Amino acid sequence: MTETKDNTAAEPVKPKIKHDWYQTESQVVITILLKNAPKDKVKVNYGEKSLSITSAIPDSDSEYSLELDLAHEIEPCMCSHVVSPSKIEVKLRKKEGLRWTTLEGERGEVKVKAIPQAVIDASGPQKPPKIFRKDWDKIEKDINKMEAEEKPEGDAALNALFQKIYGEGSDEVRKAMNKSFVESGGTVLSTNWDQVAKDKVEMKPPDGVEFKKWD
Repeated sequence: MTETKDNTAAEPVKPKIKHDWYQTESQVVITILLKNAPKDKVKVNYGEKSLSITSAIPDSDSEYSLELDLAHEIEPCMCSHVVSPSKIEVKLRKKEGLRWTTLEGERGEVKVKAIPQAVIDASGPQKPPKIFRKDWDKIEKDINKMEAEEKPEGDAALNALFQKIYGEGSDEVRKAMNKSFVESGGTVLSTNWDQVAKDKVEMKPPDGVEFKKWD
């Protein structure tokens, strides 16, 4: 018997390339761990509820392909992708601000029986689900309003008043306040420049307090 050899070349084994995903309030981000993918060979097509990604695999004649039927609708014109040395990152813009429980749609989902029409009619008109989003502009305005309404007391109120006068006053008002405060050792604070400009401002300690100079 004559042995025959099979000279047919074995097909190259395609490397296993993993992908993962996470989401934010407005986006779903898919990460494909394909290293050194040539940018000009990466093609991404966005559908309203589908995603197609193909890329050449470096040092191989094989091609990577990922086809997804998405769980929810996206905005194709607002999607994008970035190719880096370590991965391909695809950002999908959600059409609605919903939390996705799965990346793909009908595959693997449990079919739920429809609610009888009689039950729906008895429960009245159905309202669409509310989507709650934080209004950060309103939160910031509320915080600023609360801070403005907080009224300081005692020394804090007095200091706040002086700061307001100094901040809103003219140059002469500021000069008068600085000169009177320094020359009087902090016992006089005047806003009248015409008065304090003439002479040195004398110290005026509070009643019952005697000012003494240290040698």
